[in-house]
Amino acid sequence: MEIFARVVSAGSMSAAGREMSLSPAVVSKRIRRLEEKLGTRLLQRTTRQIAMTEAGQGFYERVIAILASVEEAESFVSRGSAKARGNLRVAVPTSFGRLHIAPHLGRFLSENPDLSVNLDLSDDFVDIVGDGYDLAVRIAELSDSSLVARRLAPVHRVLCASPEYLAKHGVPISIEDLASNHVTIAATNQDPWRLAGPSGIETVRTRAPLKTNSNEVVRECLLAGVGVALRSTWDVGPELREGKLQILLPQYRASKDVGLHAVYPSRQFLPAKVRVFIDFLAGLYGTSPYWDAGLDDWLRLPSSAKAG
Repeated sequence: MEIFARVVSAGSMSAAGREMSLSPAVVSKRIRRLEEKLGTRLLQRTTRQIAMTEAGQGFYERVIAILASVEEAESFVSRGSAKARGNLRVAVPTSFGRLHIAPHLGRFLSENPDLSVNLDLSDDFVDIVGDGYDLAVRIAELSDSSLVARRLAPVHRVLCASPEYLAKHGVPISIEDLASNHVTIAATNQDPWRLAGPSGIETVRTRAPLKTNSNEVVRECLLAGVGVALRSTWDVGPELREGKLQILLPQYRASKDVGLHAVYPSRQFLPAKVRVFIDFLAGLYGTSPYWDAGLDDWLRLPSSAKAG
């Protein structure tokens, strides 16, 4: 059942085999035996991909619950031990994972030698249960759901631009000035901006000769002097401290209470491998994360709705 679930979440037998250190032939043989035992076909196979049959879909939904219960039982037995074992599947946002998780994985793995990590970097909003993840790291204002979330750190977002851009276009003196007279850039899923300031919530639609769905493209254009952007301090903290970027209109904050969260399926017993990873991240970041160092003057400024 575990092999079947991994094939579905990985999308192919070869990918599932790599994750479980099994050959594609062994994976295929185990799936075939499972189908023979059940007396029905679970997967439709082609040379390029697999797809679940109707029976396979129903079986998969029940298998996920069974495997979660098995993991809960194992976690209950080993709950008093800090030892984490097995493979941990984690989904994280692309830029954040590259900047603030990948550099620390060596220490985490050395502290947990019986644990391996499958780290997927994606800006897609993954289905944690359906896609077979143990947890996801999300930067969001979380809505109510059946998932459990632990807040790892605040997320502050600032309006900023490069000195080169400001030398050419001037410093915006108001939200109206920013909206009317400046190049403002954002990824398509972050347009328009909703900002909280002295007069309440204000909306700014971005104006730029560029459209992109990539936050990393926005960041590079910001540093290249293309325009003004609304960026998280975890993303541009070093550039702000070094003077490569300058904070603008500091009395305005992003209106949503966005935070950094670890999100995982609701379970009575949290598996040790998930618990130690979440604790590790919480210890790295905390209520005053390292990326905000040196920005205390801005963070202490009053606003009508402080983000994060």
